[in-house]
Amino acid sequence: MNYSLNSSHKVAEFLLQIQAISLRPDDPFQWASGWKSPIYCDNRKTLSYPRIRTFIRQEIVKAIDDNFGRPDVVAGVATGGIAQAALVAQELGLPLVYVRPKTKTHGAQNQIEGVLESGKSVIVIEDLVSTGNSSLIAVDALRDAGCIVKGMVSIFSYGLDQARQNFLDHKCPLVTLSDYNAMLEKAKAANYIQEADLESLQKWRENPSEWDPSKE
Repeated sequence: MNYSLNSSHKVAEFLLQIQAISLRPDDPFQWASGWKSPIYCDNRKTLSYPRIRTFIRQEIVKAIDDNFGRPDVVAGVATGGIAQAALVAQELGLPLVYVRPKTKTHGAQNQIEGVLESGKSVIVIEDLVSTGNSSLIAVDALRDAGCIVKGMVSIFSYGLDQARQNFLDHKCPLVTLSDYNAMLEKAKAANYIQEADLESLQKWRENPSEWDPSKE
């Protein structure tokens, strides 16, 4: 679910402008899973641009207000979601925690860092959702700590069917400020990609695990 069409296009435009999103349909990136991908998204770059950083913070706050209502706590997913969550928590005047991918093997052996009481309602902030697996580890950890996860807000999502099913299975509503479809529209309109690239980029999203441009 996207926040709004205008905001979605604006976020996509910003991400393309600062090369937080890179598109290489002819020379794909490789994900840790082994998948080949024509897109690489690094939303941490937004933190270096005050105007864009502010816009994204404000849009996340709007998305929380409109879709979930005010939580007790804001939680960031390590590592990309931590800074975004801190900005949002500051804007809302709420406590902040962040969630590691797994429990530390030393020290206090925490997976959730910060002060978090059982029974509190939480909004989770993520910078990027691909398959959703790593994002939902944070949701499980928060629920195991006795918290009520109201939902997750992410800056960008690839809109993969696998992610959609994963969030449904976890009964965790997901709101994304922008997504793959909005990005393709802005990339085509601003000539970041040519018409010939569009078909390949669309095919990747249909079957990302099997996509290989050398076989097209």
